[in-house]
Amino acid sequence: MKLKEIYETVDALAPFVLSKEYMAKGMHDNSGLLLDCGKDINRVLFSLDLSQEAVLQAVNANADLIITHHPAIWEGAMRLTPEDTPALSACIRAGISVISAHLNLDAALGGIDESLMFGLGGKQPIAVMEVLSCGGYGRAYDVSPLSLSEFAARAKKTFQTDRLTVYGEREVKRVASFCGGGFTYGALAFTLENGADTIATSDGKHHLILEAVEKGLNVLHFTHYASENYGFCRFAENIKNKIGLPCTVFTDRRFL
Repeated sequence: MKLKEIYETVDALAPFVLSKEYMAKGMHDNSGLLLDCGKDINRVLFSLDLSQEAVLQAVNANADLIITHHPAIWEGAMRLTPEDTPALSACIRAGISVISAHLNLDAALGGIDESLMFGLGGKQPIAVMEVLSCGGYGRAYDVSPLSLSEFAARAKKTFQTDRLTVYGEREVKRVASFCGGGFTYGALAFTLENGADTIATSDGKHHLILEAVEKGLNVLHFTHYASENYGFCRFAENIKNKIGLPCTVFTDRRFL
Protein backbone atom coordinates (compact mmCIF):
# COMPACT_ATOMS: atom_id res chain seq x y z
CA MET A 1 0.00 0.00 0.00
CA LYS A 2 1.19 3.52 -0.75
CA LEU A 3 2.18 5.65 2.23
CA LYS A 4 -0.10 8.40 0.91
CA GLU A 5 -3.11 6.08 1.15
CA ILE A 6 -2.41 5.33 4.82
CA TYR A 7 -1.90 9.03 5.53
CA GLU A 8 -5.31 9.72 3.97
CA THR A 9 -6.88 6.99 6.11
CA VAL A 10 -5.43 8.56 9.27
CA ASP A 11 -6.64 11.97 8.10
CA ALA A 12 -10.17 10.63 7.55
CA LEU A 13 -10.38 9.33 11.14
CA ALA A 14 -8.45 12.14 12.84
CA PRO A 15 -8.44 15.15 10.48
CA PHE A 16 -5.12 16.97 10.57
CA VAL A 17 -7.04 20.23 10.22
CA LEU A 18 -7.91 19.84 13.91
CA SER A 19 -4.24 20.30 14.80
CA LYS A 20 -4.22 23.52 12.78
CA GLU A 21 -7.34 24.72 14.60
CA TYR A 22 -5.67 24.05 17.94
CA MET A 23 -2.50 25.80 16.83
CA ALA A 24 -4.59 28.86 15.93
CA LYS A 25 -5.57 28.93 19.62
CA GLY A 26 -1.90 29.16 20.65
CA MET A 27 -1.09 25.45 21.06
CA HIS A 28 1.99 23.85 19.51
CA ASP A 29 1.88 20.68 17.43
CA ASN A 30 3.76 18.86 14.69
CA SER A 31 1.44 16.20 13.34
CA GLY A 32 1.46 14.66 9.89
CA LEU A 33 3.85 12.68 7.72
CA LEU A 34 7.18 13.35 9.47
CA LEU A 35 9.45 10.82 7.75
CA ASP A 36 8.98 9.38 4.27
CA CYS A 37 11.49 6.68 3.35
CA GLY A 38 9.99 6.24 -0.10
CA LYS A 39 8.79 2.66 0.30
CA ASP A 40 5.44 0.98 -0.11
CA ILE A 41 3.97 -0.14 3.21
CA ASN A 42 3.40 -3.81 3.95
CA ARG A 43 3.23 -3.77 7.76
CA VAL A 44 2.53 -1.07 10.36
CA LEU A 45 3.52 -0.65 14.00
CA PHE A 46 1.57 1.67 16.31
CA SER A 47 3.27 3.24 19.32
CA LEU A 48 2.23 6.19 21.48
CA ASP A 49 5.85 7.44 21.33
CA LEU A 50 8.69 7.10 18.86
CA SER A 51 11.05 5.52 21.39
CA GLN A 52 14.09 3.41 20.66
CA GLU A 53 12.19 0.37 21.95
CA ALA A 54 9.34 1.10 19.54
CA VAL A 55 11.76 1.24 16.63
CA LEU A 56 13.31 -2.07 17.73
CA GLN A 57 9.85 -3.61 17.85
CA ALA A 58 9.14 -2.27 14.35
CA VAL A 59 12.40 -3.69 12.98
CA ASN A 60 11.66 -7.09 14.54
CA ALA A 61 8.15 -7.03 13.04
CA ASN A 62 9.47 -6.00 9.58
CA ALA A 63 7.28 -2.90 9.72
CA ASP A 64 7.72 -0.22 7.06
CA LEU A 65 5.75 2.43 8.97
CA ILE A 66 5.35 3.57 12.57
CA ILE A 67 2.26 5.58 13.48
CA THR A 68 2.67 7.50 16.71
CA HIS A 69 0.52 9.80 18.79
CA HIS A 70 3.24 12.06 20.18
CA PRO A 71 5.12 13.77 17.33
CA ALA A 72 8.33 12.05 16.30
CA ILE A 73 9.78 15.54 15.71
CA TRP A 74 8.38 18.00 18.23
CA GLU A 75 10.34 21.11 17.31
CA GLY A 76 12.97 21.78 14.67
CA ALA A 77 15.75 19.19 14.80
CA MET A 78 19.15 20.81 14.25
CA ARG A 79 20.96 17.53 13.60
CA LEU A 80 19.83 14.04 12.62
CA THR A 81 22.47 11.92 14.34
CA PRO A 82 22.31 8.77 16.49
CA GLU A 83 23.31 10.91 19.46
CA ASP A 84 20.81 13.74 18.97
CA THR A 85 17.85 11.85 17.49
CA PRO A 86 18.45 8.15 18.21
CA ALA A 87 14.96 6.81 17.44
CA LEU A 88 14.48 8.90 14.30
CA SER A 89 17.98 8.08 13.05
CA ALA A 90 17.26 4.38 13.58
CA CYS A 91 14.10 4.73 11.48
CA ILE A 92 16.07 6.31 8.67
CA ARG A 93 18.67 3.53 8.75
CA ALA A 94 15.94 0.88 8.72
CA GLY A 95 13.83 2.57 6.05
CA ILE A 96 10.82 3.01 8.36
CA SER A 97 8.52 5.96 7.65
CA VAL A 98 6.69 7.81 10.46
CA ILE A 99 3.26 9.42 10.71
CA SER A 100 2.28 11.24 13.91
CA ALA A 101 -1.28 12.16 14.87
CA HIS A 102 -1.26 14.30 18.01
CA LEU A 103 -3.71 17.11 18.78
CA ASN A 104 -5.91 16.02 15.89
CA LEU A 105 -6.23 12.55 17.41
CA ASP A 106 -6.82 13.98 20.89
CA ALA A 107 -9.77 15.99 19.60
CA ALA A 108 -11.27 13.81 16.85
CA LEU A 109 -14.62 12.12 17.27
CA GLY A 110 -13.71 8.60 18.33
CA GLY A 111 -10.27 9.93 19.26
CA ILE A 112 -8.28 9.77 22.44
CA ASP A 113 -10.17 12.30 24.57
CA GLU A 114 -13.57 10.88 23.64
CA SER A 115 -12.23 7.35 24.26
CA LEU A 116 -11.19 8.40 27.76
CA MET A 117 -14.79 9.35 28.40
CA PHE A 118 -16.04 6.00 27.05
CA GLY A 119 -13.47 4.08 29.10
CA LEU A 120 -14.62 5.83 32.27
CA GLY A 121 -18.24 4.90 31.65
CA GLY A 122 -19.57 8.03 29.93
CA LYS A 123 -21.76 7.80 26.87
CA GLN A 124 -22.49 11.36 25.79
CA PRO A 125 -20.95 14.64 26.93
CA ILE A 126 -23.15 17.28 28.51
CA ALA A 127 -20.45 19.84 27.68
CA VAL A 128 -17.17 20.03 25.72
CA MET A 129 -14.48 22.48 26.85
CA GLU A 130 -12.78 23.16 23.48
CA VAL A 131 -15.23 22.76 20.62
CA LEU A 132 -13.60 22.33 17.21
CA SER A 133 -15.04 21.88 13.72
CA CYS A 134 -15.42 18.10 13.98
CA GLY A 135 -14.59 17.18 17.55
CA GLY A 136 -13.27 18.79 20.68
CA TYR A 137 -11.29 18.40 23.87
CA GLY A 138 -12.33 18.06 27.51
CA ARG A 139 -15.66 16.47 28.28
CA ALA A 140 -18.13 16.49 31.18
CA TYR A 141 -20.63 13.63 31.38
CA ASP A 142 -22.77 11.55 33.68
CA VAL A 143 -21.87 7.99 34.71
CA SER A 144 -23.70 5.27 36.60
CA PRO A 145 -23.22 6.13 40.29
CA LEU A 146 -20.40 4.28 42.03
CA SER A 147 -18.36 4.76 45.16
CA LEU A 148 -14.99 6.36 44.45
CA SER A 149 -13.16 3.15 45.32
CA GLU A 150 -15.35 1.11 42.94
CA PHE A 151 -14.96 3.69 40.19
CA ALA A 152 -11.17 3.78 40.58
CA ALA A 153 -10.91 -0.02 40.61
CA ARG A 154 -12.87 -0.20 37.35
CA ALA A 155 -10.69 2.49 35.79
CA LYS A 156 -7.50 0.61 36.72
CA LYS A 157 -8.85 -2.51 35.04
CA THR A 158 -10.10 -0.73 31.90
CA PHE A 159 -6.91 1.29 31.38
CA GLN A 160 -4.65 -1.59 32.48
CA THR A 161 -2.71 0.50 34.97
CA ASP A 162 -1.82 0.30 38.64
CA ARG A 163 -0.40 3.83 38.61
CA LEU A 164 -3.62 5.64 39.34
CA THR A 165 -3.55 8.11 42.23
CA VAL A 166 -6.93 8.86 43.78
CA TYR A 167 -7.98 11.77 45.99
CA GLY A 168 -11.39 12.43 47.55
CA GLU A 169 -14.26 10.49 48.99
CA ARG A 170 -17.45 11.49 47.16
CA GLU A 171 -19.69 9.14 45.22
CA VAL A 172 -18.99 9.44 41.51
CA LYS A 173 -21.94 10.56 39.39
CA ARG A 174 -20.57 13.18 36.99
CA VAL A 175 -17.03 13.23 35.61
CA ALA A 176 -14.95 15.71 33.65
CA SER A 177 -12.00 14.15 31.85
CA PHE A 178 -9.06 15.50 29.87
CA CYS A 179 -6.58 13.18 28.16
CA GLY A 180 -2.83 13.77 28.32
CA GLY A 181 -1.48 16.89 29.97
CA GLY A 182 -4.93 18.35 30.52
CA PHE A 183 -4.91 19.31 34.20
CA THR A 184 -5.00 23.11 33.89
CA TYR A 185 -6.84 25.95 35.59
CA GLY A 186 -9.17 25.99 32.61
CA ALA A 187 -9.95 22.29 33.03
CA LEU A 188 -10.59 22.79 36.75
CA ALA A 189 -12.94 25.70 36.06
CA PHE A 190 -14.78 23.67 33.38
CA THR A 191 -15.18 20.78 35.84
CA LEU A 192 -16.72 23.03 38.49
CA GLU A 193 -18.90 24.99 36.04
CA ASN A 194 -20.49 21.76 34.81
CA GLY A 195 -21.25 20.30 38.22
CA ALA A 196 -18.86 17.37 38.04
CA ASP A 197 -17.85 15.67 41.26
CA THR A 198 -14.73 14.05 39.74
CA ILE A 199 -11.92 15.21 37.49
CA ALA A 200 -9.93 12.53 35.62
CA THR A 201 -6.72 13.55 33.87
CA SER A 202 -2.93 13.49 34.16
CA ASP A 203 0.17 15.70 34.51
CA GLY A 204 -1.38 17.70 37.35
CA LYS A 205 0.78 19.96 39.47
CA HIS A 206 0.36 19.77 43.24
CA HIS A 207 -1.26 23.20 43.58
CA LEU A 208 -3.99 22.23 41.11
CA ILE A 209 -4.64 18.91 42.83
CA LEU A 210 -4.78 20.75 46.15
CA GLU A 211 -7.26 23.29 44.81
CA ALA A 212 -9.46 20.58 43.31
CA VAL A 213 -9.59 18.61 46.55
CA GLU A 214 -10.15 21.76 48.62
CA LYS A 215 -13.16 22.53 46.43
CA GLY A 216 -14.62 19.11 47.12
CA LEU A 217 -13.69 17.27 43.94
CA ASN A 218 -12.46 13.74 43.57
CA VAL A 219 -9.29 13.51 41.48
CA LEU A 220 -8.29 10.50 39.40
CA HIS A 221 -4.71 11.19 38.39
CA PHE A 222 -3.47 8.86 35.63
CA THR A 223 -0.04 8.70 34.10
CA HIS A 224 -0.01 10.64 30.86
CA TYR A 225 0.57 7.37 29.01
CA ALA A 226 -2.35 5.53 30.61
CA SER A 227 -4.78 8.35 29.91
CA GLU A 228 -3.99 8.12 26.18
CA ASN A 229 -2.93 4.59 25.30
CA TYR A 230 -6.46 3.17 25.69
CA GLY A 231 -7.82 5.50 23.02
CA PHE A 232 -4.73 5.12 20.85
CA CYS A 233 -5.23 1.34 20.77
CA ARG A 234 -8.84 1.86 19.65
CA PHE A 235 -7.58 4.16 16.89
CA ALA A 236 -5.00 1.55 15.82
CA GLU A 237 -7.73 -1.08 15.53
CA ASN A 238 -9.82 1.26 13.37
CA ILE A 239 -6.88 1.94 11.04
CA LYS A 240 -6.07 -1.78 10.82
CA ASN A 241 -9.64 -2.58 9.80
CA LYS A 242 -9.58 0.05 7.08
CA ILE A 243 -6.18 -0.62 5.48
CA GLY A 244 -6.18 -4.42 5.73
CA LEU A 245 -2.46 -4.70 6.43
CA PRO A 246 -0.75 -6.62 9.26
CA CYS A 247 -0.50 -4.24 12.21
CA THR A 248 1.20 -4.44 15.59
CA VAL A 249 0.48 -2.26 18.62
CA PHE A 250 3.41 -1.68 20.95
CA THR A 251 2.45 -0.74 24.52
CA ASP A 252 5.40 0.46 26.59
CA ARG A 253 4.52 -0.75 30.06
CA ARG A 254 7.32 1.33 31.60
CA PHE A 255 4.97 4.30 31.39
CA LEU A 256 1.54 2.66 31.75
